[in-house]
Amino acid sequence: MTFAEASARRLERNHLTDATRTDDPARIAADVLGVHAQVMSAAELSIGVRSETLTRTGVRTALWTDRTLVKTRGPRGTVHLLATADLPMWTGALSAVPGARSPFPPEARMTAEQTEQVVAAIGDAVVDAELTVDELTDAIVARVGAWAGDRVMEAFQDKWPRWRQAESIATNRGVMCFGPDRGRRATYASPRRWLPGFRPAPAKEALAALVRRYLDAYGPATPQHFARWLGAPPDWAAELFARQDDLEEVDVDGARVWIARGAGEAAVGESVVRLLPYFDAYLIGCHPRAKLFPGRAAERALTGGQAGNVPALLVDGLVAGVWHQRRSGRKVAVTVEPLIRLSARQREGLTAQAVRIGLILEGTATLTVGPVTVGAHA
Repeated sequence: MTFAEASARRLERNHLTDATRTDDPARIAADVLGVHAQVMSAAELSIGVRSETLTRTGVRTALWTDRTLVKTRGPRGTVHLLATADLPMWTGALSAVPGARSPFPPEARMTAEQTEQVVAAIGDAVVDAELTVDELTDAIVARVGAWAGDRVMEAFQDKWPRWRQAESIATNRGVMCFGPDRGRRATYASPRRWLPGFRPAPAKEALAALVRRYLDAYGPATPQHFARWLGAPPDWAAELFARQDDLEEVDVDGARVWIARGAGEAAVGESVVRLLPYFDAYLIGCHPRAKLFPGRAAERALTGGQAGNVPALLVDGLVAGVWHQRRSGRKVAVTVEPLIRLSARQREGLTAQAVRIGLILEGTATLTVGPVTVGAHA
């Protein structure tokens, strides 16, 4: 397999070709294995560019009304929109990933027993309520004691209560997720409220499913690529791959990488032009970076080797430029800086993408082709 063929395969499985676009937000989230949602507008764009007609309202309806999406922590411990139906797999798998060593001093850490007490208290507090962090802190302290509310965790020039050390464990187990914002404040809730009978899948089964689905979406790949995407130890990922009996090695331009057996191939088709937002799943999940971000793209669209900090112009599966959007009322000013010479058809595709960005954001877009002068996360 060539890298161009691998890219064509990934584009199809990521709903980034015209033929594979879908207006089902949950299917998109399932197939790309989660949509990064630290910034919700970026999540709405990630889903929208993979559809024909979806707008941000459609994504919000799937999340807060239909509940086919759930907002929680996914790969790398970051906030994602996941397909609600996939939550058993996710929680079964994430709970089995080895945890990182505690960064807190001994006097601030919780014991294993205290952690279990806090997780149980969280589950009890949110079972039929949507609570802000302050309300949840009060509920946990009332159940386990004042020590859980001690502000001992350094965080963003502030101090957080001790219990928040258990937050990732609680979300990984599916004890809590995010509820709808209350004004400008986030709330926490229980996914069991809209997924009756929910329970995490057995770890072995969940991890095997996650490996195969990662390779379906982003393969061919190595265990190290998977580890980086998931936020897991590389040695642990290598052992996990070795235990799977439905994977096979393939050669991609001289590199030995893994793919799910029987996953099929994709032919290189017509040119594909897409504008991908911050931390789009395709940018994070695909490797190797040197081929995905060729030439000047590595300088303009990577930050210390990390993908996703800068929105990217994608041409035929490769990063070929950067872009930025600025909203003012219903007007969306889209500026794109191509790093390659675009063909006439590609320029048409770029114009169509700018129009699509405006529609997703429920506004009207204007396109400027020229230098992008803002930095990462602007």
